[in-house]
Amino acid sequence: MTAVSQVSKPAAPRSHGDAITAALIIILPIALALICFAARLHIIELSHTVRAELLFALLLALMATGMPISIALGLSVLTYLFILSDVDPKMVGLKLFTSIDRFEIMAIPFFILAGNFLTAGGVARRMIDFATSLIGHWYGGLGLAGVVACALFAAISGSSVATVVGIGSIILPALMEHGYPPRFSAGVIATSGALGILFPPSINLVIYAVATSGMQPRGPNGAVVDSASIGQLFIAALVPGLILAFMLGAVTWYRAWRHDYPRMNRSSWAECVHTFRESIWGLLLIVLVLGGIYSGLFTPTEAAACAAVYSFVIAVFVYKGLKLSEVPAVLLKAAAMSAMILYIITNAAVFSWLLTSEQIPQSMAGWMTAQGFGIVAFLAVTNIVLLAAGNFMDPAAITLIMAPILFPMSAALGVHPVHLGILMAVNMEVGLCHPPVGLNLYVASGITKMGITELTVAVLPWLIAMLAFLAMVTYIPAISLWLPHALGML
Repeated sequence: MTAVSQVSKPAAPRSHGDAITAALIIILPIALALICFAARLHIIELSHTVRAELLFALLLALMATGMPISIALGLSVLTYLFILSDVDPKMVGLKLFTSIDRFEIMAIPFFILAGNFLTAGGVARRMIDFATSLIGHWYGGLGLAGVVACALFAAISGSSVATVVGIGSIILPALMEHGYPPRFSAGVIATSGALGILFPPSINLVIYAVATSGMQPRGPNGAVVDSASIGQLFIAALVPGLILAFMLGAVTWYRAWRHDYPRMNRSSWAECVHTFRESIWGLLLIVLVLGGIYSGLFTPTEAAACAAVYSFVIAVFVYKGLKLSEVPAVLLKAAAMSAMILYIITNAAVFSWLLTSEQIPQSMAGWMTAQGFGIVAFLAVTNIVLLAAGNFMDPAAITLIMAPILFPMSAALGVHPVHLGILMAVNMEVGLCHPPVGLNLYVASGITKMGITELTVAVLPWLIAMLAFLAMVTYIPAISLWLPHALGML
């Protein structure tokens, strides 16, 4: 080793702006805490509105330090309870326990486990083969097959990340091998993978139902508005999911046609039947979950448990893509992801309870009504807030924090809770596909080895289509509510 190689390079000097930013991130939570203590000691007087603003400011300041969202939620609640509120702090322990003592929450770890079994068991590859045999000969056929495969896989996994990993890790290399540009390939899969957050059995829709469960705000006529059930949300998401899949497929076809990307040979009917038979066990899971729920055979939680067992059986014994020796690793991965989400749920539930007990959402709803905000303005502001939150928070945290705030406000203006749930899910889809926290971009980056900046440019055409679809879902409630109404669920 030479003397030159032994000398380590000096660290790059930190810029003046970075030092100021770091100092502000550290000082801001401390300053907010000192204001709270001053109010507790009656040095200063704070109105109810200012106290609510302090709660949200402290939450944002703690998250800006890089603190996990779940811990930031808990610290914000404890600070407010012990310093600015007269609520008995013993209620925190009670709410931490009762927030996850719900039967429907069990659906989350079961759906996560089912998605992990499917990802590791070879189901994704068979779905890609089936989709390719049907439409691979069209312009951008392999990319279109990726969109279809993402939609199918989303309908059995309920997870966007599982969809991107399961489908993307197989089809992205195939797209580039067939001569498709890397940007086109990454753009198709990163955006189509977001269908996992909308198509039932969406974990995010389960979280929305849990976050608003038990809330009974008043509608514009003074009547109590019940929260949306998981079954209502699942059936309502079918039509929007299909429309968005079609729009993403249309963008894929148009770009492939315009640039004359390669087309595959048309598959024979025998090949189509063969690939269908190979994928039938995975496709039957859609029938098992959705058919069982809508027929009343079992609840969404029982459907999730059945899906987990069924996924294990087909992954290990039917497709044999997963060895028994590998099952513990899959269980551990699912347990880690479930624990993370459940920990966020417990702290977010306490945060939601605090908001309700302090009448903060009701006060915000009253303020919006007094300002003359109508449904159009409210929905526009809601989209802006949710898209902004998607810049620095993950979908589960956004839903858990924002749903208890937006639900009473939307109910007061006459927005249906099912419509609001689908609207939030579509916003979460968009958030998964743009930086800096777009999780699908990071997953696609790990597969394609492309930088986040390049991926951001790559997904832009599909992202524009998603934003157009968001506008449609926002101002055409029938897209979300037609099917549940037709089936008598609303």
